Amino acid sequence: MKLSAKDAWHLVRPYWVSEDRWRAFGLLATIVALDVFLTYVGVRQTHWQKHFFDALVERDLAAFWRQMWELGLIITGIVVAGTARVWFEQALAMRWRTWLTGRHLDRWLRDGAYWRVAESGTVDNPDQRIADDLRLMATDTLRLSVGALNYLVDFFTFATMLWGLSGAVSFVFGGATREVPGYMLWAAVAYALAGSLLIEWIGRGLVAVDYQQQRREADFRFLLVRLRENATGIALWRGETAERVGLAGAFDAIRDNWREVMRYTKRITAMNALYVQGSMLLPFLFTGPRYFSGAITVGTVMQLNSLFNRVRGALSWFVYRYKDLALLRSVFHRLHEFEAALQRPAGNGIRFNRQGSDLVLSGVRIARPDGRALGGIDHLRLEPGERLLIQGASGAGKSLLLTALAGLWAVAEGGVTVPAGKVLFVPQRNYLPQGSLRACVAYPSRAHELDEAALRAALVDVGLHRLVTELDVEQDWMRRLSPGEQQRLAFARVLLQHPAVVFLDESTSALDADAEALVYALVMQRLPQCIVVSVGHRESLAQWHGRSLRWGDAGG
Repeated sequence: MKLSAKDAWHLVRPYWVSEDRWRAFGLLATIVALDVFLTYVGVRQTHWQKHFFDALVERDLAAFWRQMWELGLIITGIVVAGTARVWFEQALAMRWRTWLTGRHLDRWLRDGAYWRVAESGTVDNPDQRIADDLRLMATDTLRLSVGALNYLVDFFTFATMLWGLSGAVSFVFGGATREVPGYMLWAAVAYALAGSLLIEWIGRGLVAVDYQQQRREADFRFLLVRLRENATGIALWRGETAERVGLAGAFDAIRDNWREVMRYTKRITAMNALYVQGSMLLPFLFTGPRYFSGAITVGTVMQLNSLFNRVRGALSWFVYRYKDLALLRSVFHRLHEFEAALQRPAGNGIRFNRQGSDLVLSGVRIARPDGRALGGIDHLRLEPGERLLIQGASGAGKSLLLTALAGLWAVAEGGVTVPAGKVLFVPQRNYLPQGSLRACVAYPSRAHELDEAALRAALVDVGLHRLVTELDVEQDWMRRLSPGEQQRLAFARVLLQHPAVVFLDESTSALDADAEALVYALVMQRLPQCIVVSVGHRESLAQWHGRSLRWGDAGG
């Protein structure tokens, strides 16, 4: 996916027209004002250089001490203003990053976008794009753009001074005497332009290499996290060797691409060093003959040298920041891909009506991603308090039916009317967030929204009474609790949430017959008006459901 300047602006613009824009512009104006002040201090510094070196040549002690006092003021101004500038830039970068992160988290978590992105596989490592790429976008865009503005102010300020001080150079060409006014300014411009064109030619492939490096680093981190999260399963299967091979392969990809990064970095570093060192020689070549002819003093030589390098430095923003720009362009590229994935419509053909009193399915059809039909329901109505058991062969698409009814599966069509109230989907493998056990039981509500006594009673009712005293303990509960305990906890959530409809997808597969009977009996007794739709293979489930449906015989 090619990135244009318009695409980059589309990523940058929203914050600067947001509700936080006035604070952002205030901080930006402060940073620019400090940059202007630092430029003024730089001007004073060039004048100081002239007067200081002239005082040394003339052995004027009084002038020497005056220049020492002025140097002290210059140093104070640089330290105070420079420190304040860094602080304000960091504050603005964090405000921008905070806003960007909040906006992207909202969009990523809205309407199951995170699920669609993961299922489609079109964007790798969205977590890295939110955590790292948004940070780099905010900090580096601000640093580079404000730096470019500062360099622009520096250029016009010092170019004017260099034009006036450098005078004109005369030479004979074609039998006539030619004169070039402000020749040192033109030399600085030509030198910087040549350096910029050369470094672009040398490092033009770095953007693609940086993009691949970011991707491969993220892939390696993902495998490490996956190893940690599935440590028990890997250990039981004795899969250490296979995991080691996989991790080694991922790191080999990092190392192979890093060689390309090193190659480009070597070229760019050598070019930068040559460019900077050459700029130290060039101004003396221009000013030396004039000094020895008596046209200028030592102080003027030093001042011209300083002005030349300030102008050349101001024009060298592209040369100095080339590697940073290459990295930032790869960041914008990754974020542009992420934006495109988030904007991609869900494409779910199922139409939802959430104002009914019954659960009604009309003309529902589910298919595989390749379009092959899995099954369908012409018409089904469930009134409050009814229970439906859906059974079928493994692979027939029963779980996909529930996924489609949750509004997630794109290859589906039909109409669904849902009663007003909460609709819960309980998967076979329960999800427990990081934090306290209280937060795990309350999920997706917040812990403080639920009654303390009800929360404790729910745990006791589903057979997790031993955990009541650990409600405020924070640890990785997905690792601490067994699959059966996690499923019991899921039913505790159902009791606390009081849903109008609950879909149970193999939600008792890790429970024995007695535990299964316990949790279903609780749902029937405590939630008599709740519509229950269960997917499962066990024949023992039939006793808890008044109706049944055989799904996907043709597609199984």
